[in-house]
Amino acid sequence: MAKNLDKEGLNSIVDNYQLFYIDLWGVVHNGISLHKEAVNVLGEISKKGKEYILLTNAPRPNSVVKTFLKKMGMEEEIRNHVFTSGEASLNYLRKNLINKFFFHIGPPRDFDLFHDFKKMKSDNIKNSEYLLCTGLFGDHDKDLKYYNKLFEDNLKKKMICTNPDLIVDRGNVRELCAGSVAMVFEKMGGEVVYFGKPYPEVYHQATNNKNKKVLSIGDNLNTDIKGANLLNFDSLLISNGIHKNEIKEKGIDETSKSYETICNYIQSELRW
Repeated sequence: MAKNLDKEGLNSIVDNYQLFYIDLWGVVHNGISLHKEAVNVLGEISKKGKEYILLTNAPRPNSVVKTFLKKMGMEEEIRNHVFTSGEASLNYLRKNLINKFFFHIGPPRDFDLFHDFKKMKSDNIKNSEYLLCTGLFGDHDKDLKYYNKLFEDNLKKKMICTNPDLIVDRGNVRELCAGSVAMVFEKMGGEVVYFGKPYPEVYHQATNNKNKKVLSIGDNLNTDIKGANLLNFDSLLISNGIHKNEIKEKGIDETSKSYETICNYIQSELRW
């Protein structure tokens, strides 16, 4: 049974851990503004001499997300703790697929992910050697059926998915993410290589976690909590995030079970 930290705060368990993986979107900000209490927690963790990584399933290089956070008003010292699924993807692409033609699935704003090898971008999916999925097309951002037709003759190509999230809440608006497109491709029989939570590679690339007692904090059972479970880390779910309505209806234990995950702790918002 998950222990509720709303009364005691993170302060009550912080000394049990050496390393904290903390989700950004849904925990530290909502896509529009920073959560001040969560930002305060990051400062307190540093005062304790603990290590933390702001691990996010953003399909962008670290530098781009840091710039985004700067515009929100986040201090540089905190921004320097960012590691993105986009950065992990880039490391793989540079090593394995830098000279292969790809077809990009996602909005134009994600261009910065492949800026260094833009000459390999194909405008025709038939001429590509692999698919690079960073999200949904702007004019097809709500209808996943469009992607069934797009993929039907291209299932032998490998897809690289830079954000395993299925959905995200931007303020009060719910949006589909790259993971939903990748799921369509997989269900049709295609092969997907994922970078980001819950897949272990992104945790290992972000920092050395060997022999450290780790707490993973996030609002998504499918990514943040499942990733912690796969790596045998303890986990804290922020309940006012993606699963807010489910938890209100069924409770945390039943909701966690439905996603085949286990939470050690729960907190409505990240507070010290």
